[in-house]
Amino acid sequence: MIDYKDRGWEIPLHSINEFKSKSKDYCVCVPVINEGEKIKKQILRMSPFSEWVDIIILDGGSTDGSLNPDFLMKNGIRALLTKQDKGKLSAQLRMGFGFALQQGYKGIITVDGNGKDGVEAIPEFVRSMEQGFDFVQGSRYIPGGTEINTPLSRKLAIKIMHAPFLSLLSRHHYTDTTNGFRGHSSRFLLDHRLQPFRSIFDSYELLAYITVKAPRLGYKVKEIPVSRIYPEGKIPTKISPWKGNLLLIKILWRTMLGVYDPINHKDSGNNGLSS
Repeated sequence: MIDYKDRGWEIPLHSINEFKSKSKDYCVCVPVINEGEKIKKQILRMSPFSEWVDIIILDGGSTDGSLNPDFLMKNGIRALLTKQDKGKLSAQLRMGFGFALQQGYKGIITVDGNGKDGVEAIPEFVRSMEQGFDFVQGSRYIPGGTEINTPLSRKLAIKIMHAPFLSLLSRHHYTDTTNGFRGHSSRFLLDHRLQPFRSIFDSYELLAYITVKAPRLGYKVKEIPVSRIYPEGKIPTKISPWKGNLLLIKILWRTMLGVYDPINHKDSGNNGLSS
């Protein structure tokens, strides 16, 4: 078992509520905060896939009562991790990745907890990683993928800016780089050249960084079709389109400049696999 403290990983303080033991080779981590009925409905849709994966909830500090332990346990959730520290999405992912790697999972799937994603794609993520792919990006923009009611500003940001830019930096063609429905092999996350367990990854930085690094480090990468459905009418959001797009631009710029790269790629230290 991996001890992340010995490896020097920077992981937010958090509590762990385990409802059952590890039973699968793969897990799906669901970052969420105050999604109310949306996360409850998503958990109900995900429950049938507990025969494929262990399901782990990464709570950013919800206060709406949506993650009642009795409800989670009843619906097959393996564990609830609750962040008790600063940080947003990337901090939640560091928390989840650290727990999953410590538990010995072969691969980790991530999917947002806002109810927009077609969780029926979970088995295909597992199959892809079983076939040797180390980074599997879900895409609504390839044959078989589906998008419904995507806000125009987000669609343009993805197609005109985000996906082309990260494709250029990574030297691999991507079509849906803001999509958080992804699969990651443990060997990729443990590569000392990646080092994802650093506090510089706080908001959305880790998504862009991993997207670029996977092909650049020589790992097998593919996209698979997924669906992403936004509700009709005004889109509920925790961040304004202007503020969100400015943040994405800042992260893209810093990714291009290598700001998120480890300081010393030759130092395997405590952050990766031993040679």
